[in-house]
Amino acid sequence: MSLIFRMIMLLIASKFKPQLPIKHPKNSLKLRVLPNDLDINLHMNNGRYLTICDLSRVDMFIRTGLARTMQKEGWMPVIAEHTMKYKRSLKPFQKYEVTMEIINWDEKYFHMIHTFFVGDKVVAEGTSIGCVISKAGTISPEYVMAKVTARLEAKKT
Repeated sequence: MSLIFRMIMLLIASKFKPQLPIKHPKNSLKLRVLPNDLDINLHMNNGRYLTICDLSRVDMFIRTGLARTMQKEGWMPVIAEHTMKYKRSLKPFQKYEVTMEIINWDEKYFHMIHTFFVGDKVVAEGTSIGCVISKAGTISPEYVMAKVTARLEAKKT
């Protein structure tokens, strides 16, 4: 399955999942290693982990309401740094779960952890630092979260 189909499926499925809080959200995706995820060693390619982390962030953007707020404001999410630690290989067609959590933020960046599991065993773990930008520059996480919260509150009334 091509990544575009995985993305389309995620976009549809995320709309039917429970909403997540904008502060300290944690999500989870259950996936399977597909043939186009493999490298020459017939395990999931190290670069594919980063792509799966992107998918996990998109799920979180939708479920927290951040995606809609970014769309309305003309904002864009950007990853400034990402690191991965690989502990075990993911084999063809193996089922796995990836979780993502925003653990902290500062005046400029959101700090995230991505963990890949097979059962209860961690097979890879990554950290990301990302921000939201506009044409005027970087938007503080506090402002981003306040905008999302205000939009969701206005939507309720």
